[in-house]
Amino acid sequence: MASTTKMSLSNARPYAFNFPPATTALIIIDMQRDFVDPDGFGSIQCGNPEIFSAVRSIVPTIQKVLHASRAIGLHVFHTREGHRSDLSDLPATKKLRQVSAPNGHHTMGIGDQGPMGRLLVRGEWGHDIIDELKPLPGEVIIDKPGKGSFWGTELHRGLLARGITHLLFAGVTTECCVTTTLRECNDRGFECCILSDCTGGFDQQMVTTSLDIICGHDGLFGYIGSSSDFFASASISQDLTPPTTPPASEDSLLPIAELQRRYKTGLADPEVVVNSLFDRIEKYKKLDDAVWISLQSRSEVLVAARALSRKYAGKAVPPLFAIPFALKDNIDVQGISTTATCEPFAYIAKSTAPAVQRLLDAGALYIGKLNMDQLATGLSGCRSPYGTPHSVYSSEHISGGSSSGSAVAVAAGLVSFALGTDTAGSGRVPAAFNGIVGFKPTKGTISARGMVPACKSLDTLSVMAPSLNDARRVWYIIDKHDPWMPTRNRRYHSRYGSKISEGQRKEVLHLLFHQQMSSQLVRRMQRLRSCGGRLVEVDYAPFSKASDLLYDASLVHERIACIGHDFLLKNMERLHPTTKTLFQKALDSKLEAWQVFRDQALQAEYTRQAQRTFDTLEGGIDVLVVPSAPCHPTIKEMEEEPLKLNAKVGTFTHAGNVVDLCGVSVNAGFVEGKTRLPFGVTFLGGSGMDGKVLGIAEVFEQSLKGGLKV
Repeated sequence: MASTTKMSLSNARPYAFNFPPATTALIIIDMQRDFVDPDGFGSIQCGNPEIFSAVRSIVPTIQKVLHASRAIGLHVFHTREGHRSDLSDLPATKKLRQVSAPNGHHTMGIGDQGPMGRLLVRGEWGHDIIDELKPLPGEVIIDKPGKGSFWGTELHRGLLARGITHLLFAGVTTECCVTTTLRECNDRGFECCILSDCTGGFDQQMVTTSLDIICGHDGLFGYIGSSSDFFASASISQDLTPPTTPPASEDSLLPIAELQRRYKTGLADPEVVVNSLFDRIEKYKKLDDAVWISLQSRSEVLVAARALSRKYAGKAVPPLFAIPFALKDNIDVQGISTTATCEPFAYIAKSTAPAVQRLLDAGALYIGKLNMDQLATGLSGCRSPYGTPHSVYSSEHISGGSSSGSAVAVAAGLVSFALGTDTAGSGRVPAAFNGIVGFKPTKGTISARGMVPACKSLDTLSVMAPSLNDARRVWYIIDKHDPWMPTRNRRYHSRYGSKISEGQRKEVLHLLFHQQMSSQLVRRMQRLRSCGGRLVEVDYAPFSKASDLLYDASLVHERIACIGHDFLLKNMERLHPTTKTLFQKALDSKLEAWQVFRDQALQAEYTRQAQRTFDTLEGGIDVLVVPSAPCHPTIKEMEEEPLKLNAKVGTFTHAGNVVDLCGVSVNAGFVEGKTRLPFGVTFLGGSGMDGKVLGIAEVFEQSLKGGLKV
């Protein structure tokens, strides 16, 4: 949950602008060479060298605001206006209107060759942000083809993913791109304030009028503040912020943010962290030797850590600098075998999965590949020829699958995070059985290329981490558009994102009541209600019927298509017995072609009904809260009834991707008995509502830690 600390620009117009640093972003608009350096597009727009040179005077102030924003932890976004090199995203109206003016001064237009390269074209020298305001690794750069910052960009998704509620604006030009963006932010529900001495334009009268319009009529569009108020409030905020010094243990890794802080301050060294990590891995192998399938050598990872240290010596480090991670072994890393725990299927990857490459580019350290249910079929963790990993809490109980090793490695402190996959609950169930966070994003929003498909229309990568905060940090890196993804989902919701703040808790959470809930879940429902949730009944039929489609209808045949019909026929006897039973049953079924179309129609109808459940404009709910799993079987029980128990374990997860939901499983406490086992609850939301779901789950997570007064 976001801190309730507030900052204030007390002298803002029309009245004080109060904002929480944890959910506030600084947006710096178009501080490109093309706009603030001579000989660029801006100087042509201005037409007056004296006025143009005065606009650049805002740079030192913006630089100070940027530095202060980074110090207090504001999210930072930079925008750049520019077009593709072939100008295919440049409307003729924009290209021709000004240069066609009979008495105008525009002798050159967008795309023409200037002293700094082609004007307002991406990749040219003039398009880049000036050195004084150069973005740090991890700060978001929005390349926009228009004056506003939302058309054709991922700004909206980026803001909502981070739970942003308030925005501070700086940049150029006031009368054009700055206020154009702010007005749309206002329509999308953000509270906005322009720092007046951090913005400028080429017509002072228009600048003044534009600012007056923003704050006029008692704040019609937003607020106008100043950097002096911001600096004063930032100083107070830093004084009030407690130091982050969570306890460290030789059996665990520090949270990502704290480990990064220690790297930056010299309190931690990547090589020391790597050596400590491999010591823990070797120690844990004595407790459970079925976690890893392939492991980089200690020396290989140390070489990679030294290379990172050299590369970023004296420089700003990327957001996952020297953070160790591992992968489920159905995700590709170039030059390394991908087995999907099926020997006849194994291959040496020719390239690295795009999502993994983004992690590596962000400085993360790859440690190895983790065990899984064979061909990602199952929720048990008991279907691998490489052995059966058990829950970190009990050697007798299943770890859950199919991302079994991923969950165990994170829960045991062997890596800071891991990527798994989630087709029917494979990222949520093992997370619940090991007391960690398992986040299944909206399918199609993270690139699934370089992943062995289980059921391509339903697959997604998942993130496993010790906390929601760490899962979010990883998600920010990998949640990027992949133009080569055929199932890319581009649905963005203007109402789905923000962490809950003090004034918004009442009647925000709407929870499912289901007669199968355990007494533990009922207590957690009470906890959620004390956080401001309102318990309502919903029709669960669409979710239940969608679950039945996954294995009791034609959808299971997509798994055959993904793995390969001929491959299965040829290698059936070499599969794990339970995997063999599943595929043989599907192959032997007398499926008629018409049934495929019937099931597709049913899936579409259940999806429509499920998505309507989350439509708050039509009286729908915000989140659906269910047990991550209704029981936690022992390994012996699962081996005795592998299909029946697997179906039961997936009671509340199977529907997730069938009806296009996002969801996150968080630890909700422990079930006391002969063995003390973790109990997980899953927060589910509609397609694209990832930020909202994570924010509400974070309120719950913090309430269990005593961070919320109720």
